[in-house]
Amino acid sequence: MVRKVVWLALSLLVAVVMSPPRSEAASAAEIDASVHSSLERFYRSFRGARELADKAFGILVFPSVVKAGFGIGGEYGEGALVVGGKIRSYYNTISASVGFQLGVQSRTVIIMFMTEPAYYQFRNTAGWKIGVDGSVAIVTVGLGRSIDTNKITSPVIGFVLDPKGLMYNLTLEGSKITQISR
Repeated sequence: MVRKVVWLALSLLVAVVMSPPRSEAASAAEIDASVHSSLERFYRSFRGARELADKAFGILVFPSVVKAGFGIGGEYGEGALVVGGKIRSYYNTISASVGFQLGVQSRTVIIMFMTEPAYYQFRNTAGWKIGVDGSVAIVTVGLGRSIDTNKITSPVIGFVLDPKGLMYNLTLEGSKITQISR
């Protein structure tokens, strides 16, 4: 019984931490501007990024995913799906974790759907969970800050960037992505 109460209390704490107040939710215009700015920064920072994006059926961009933890942690971010250079719909990403963690970190997450089946599976799945509904291969950037587009064969690929550039040894496993209204 005590175990259930502790689990419920931790679950509620994560839910409260992960749910931003409605008054602070970003507007569609704010998300649009952040998404386009993040993509332009990505294109300028890495050779081959624009070429790769041009091959994608859709690009999911979360300009700011904030991860915070003190023993238990979670992360939350809002973004948009870009198809053919235009925003099609809005999404949030959320995840929770338990273990040694302390601090706050913000990062940009870009997920590219490189095949039509992968794109449509994402679009047709409510609450798409990374690692369950689809795997995302995190791409590392080579010497000279270039992306070798010829070696990328995964149907869904991801890039994780911090304010200083690409972050390494990261995973998106367990993140849940859900369509939202804006």
